[in-house]
Amino acid sequence: MKLVLEQLVEAIHDLPSPPAVVLDLLGTLEDDDIDISVLAKKVSLDPALTAKTLRLANASAFGLQVKVTTIQQAITFLGFQTMRNLITAAAVTGCFPTGRCPGFNDRAFWRHASASAVCARALARRMRFNQDVAFTAGLLHDLGQLVLVCSHPEAYSAVLAWRRQHDCPLIEAERAVLGVDHVDAGVALATHWHFSDVMRQAIARHHAPDTPGAGMLAAIVHVADAIVHALDIAGAEDELVPPVSVVAWEAMGLNEEAYGYLFQETKRQCEEMSAIMAA
Repeated sequence: MKLVLEQLVEAIHDLPSPPAVVLDLLGTLEDDDIDISVLAKKVSLDPALTAKTLRLANASAFGLQVKVTTIQQAITFLGFQTMRNLITAAAVTGCFPTGRCPGFNDRAFWRHASASAVCARALARRMRFNQDVAFTAGLLHDLGQLVLVCSHPEAYSAVLAWRRQHDCPLIEAERAVLGVDHVDAGVALATHWHFSDVMRQAIARHHAPDTPGAGMLAAIVHVADAIVHALDIAGAEDELVPPVSVVAWEAMGLNEEAYGYLFQETKRQCEEMSAIMAA
């Protein structure tokens, strides 16, 4: 079954949209000029979103010494940028129905996404890059997979079968079976949901960080994605490490000891995060 981009766009229109407050946040990722009290009130109107966001805020990865019980309190302790990411993370996970595609492991998907977010954040800290933007990009980089899974579940089962049969990277199987891949679907989703330009570019280039103009964020996500695949955090039966860009890897400027620490940090923090995300 071959798809065209127009079919992806149609499928995205059929997906539940994130709450309006989250669409606002995704479109203004680099904008600090947002009224925090208004944001807290808007999020608090959605009890499910509030509960999941607060579970994330209280996760050990964020190192709070006290347990926060309101969105306003969490913003005070963690800062606006971090809370923007956690609200986004909590909301986006609820936009995709689960269990539709035989052979696709939704829980493993969110384990990989959570670990990529944690790893990208840790890499960004070492690169003196915006950690919160890197966290969100790491979390969202493979959302196109969920677009394909939710809109064409039977066809995506064929993709997974092709991948097992040919022992190849997932993106190759997608192109062979569908004629499009999860990057195409991710960019279409990012456009429809009005993600910021920097986030859309990171999704578009996370498999091709050497492309002129791809940017540092794409390189960070590319390396984080490879590390998480190598650590097999998702627990996939047929895990493959995607080809790694030497340019992106060397751009991180880390030695063996630093990478060892990064691996441990990613494994330690992602367990709790992925459990919350998949709930």
